[in-house]
Amino acid sequence: MPPTNTTKQETGKEFDFTRADFERVRGLIYQRAGISLADSKQEMVYSRLARRLRANGIASFASYLDALEAGRMPAEWESFTNALTTNLTSFFREAHHFPLLAEHALKARASHGGPLTIWCSASSTGEEPYSIAMTVCEAFDTLTPPVQIIATDIDTNVLATASAGVYPIERVDKMEQARLRRFFLKGKGAQEGLVRVRPELRQLITFRQLNLLADGWDVKGPFDVIFCRNVMIYFDKATQRKILARFVPLMKPDALLFAGHSENFLYVSDSLRLRGKTVYELNHG
Repeated sequence: MPPTNTTKQETGKEFDFTRADFERVRGLIYQRAGISLADSKQEMVYSRLARRLRANGIASFASYLDALEAGRMPAEWESFTNALTTNLTSFFREAHHFPLLAEHALKARASHGGPLTIWCSASSTGEEPYSIAMTVCEAFDTLTPPVQIIATDIDTNVLATASAGVYPIERVDKMEQARLRRFFLKGKGAQEGLVRVRPELRQLITFRQLNLLADGWDVKGPFDVIFCRNVMIYFDKATQRKILARFVPLMKPDALLFAGHSENFLYVSDSLRLRGKTVYELNHG
């Protein structure tokens, strides 16, 4: 790590960024979003927040962080959080989850008869909730299946992308052609090279901003399915435990909770048991 007295002249960087600045950023993003930044993220933090300094015409990280903490830039907190949120996603990522989702959707519908309720708790730019919607459409063989999907994220920028449902065609180039034709519209003219999800698919999903660390969640269960994939890896064990404890009462008795490939919830909650590969159900025993 650079010593705390390293200057921008010595590093060749546009702004001074000391170890003390990095520690302040770590503390603030943990308080705001529960994200635990590793030591290895110092360069990433500099790169992403340097853009915010430029946008605000601020000459140093210390001044930027002082202004945030003093409440002189209340609207900047959203941009600060957005800048430090990682949004890596793709359509049908961790593909083994979706056949199980389809099977569970049909069983749940037959069991209680009402519309299915699904919460995608880290929607990012929308690929995951749209993959969920496509899976349920295919399971029921209709573009208007009995499902209500809530898709949330802390990052308002990615939610705007998700809500629009427009993507470069490269994002769907690995998708089966039948699926592509059924669920997407290809852009023409000025929209050449883009695809848009069909409006029927978009209407199945409600997008809204939500911070998993907030005292109150603007979602109401119980849910048949909760997706919380590749989010917990950014939280420490205490934060993971707190979030999982709040998921449990929002799950129907036979609900499924989908996790990311590198996440193991059994270490932080005895309320869940493993149902399949990174898929959990309530532990009624």
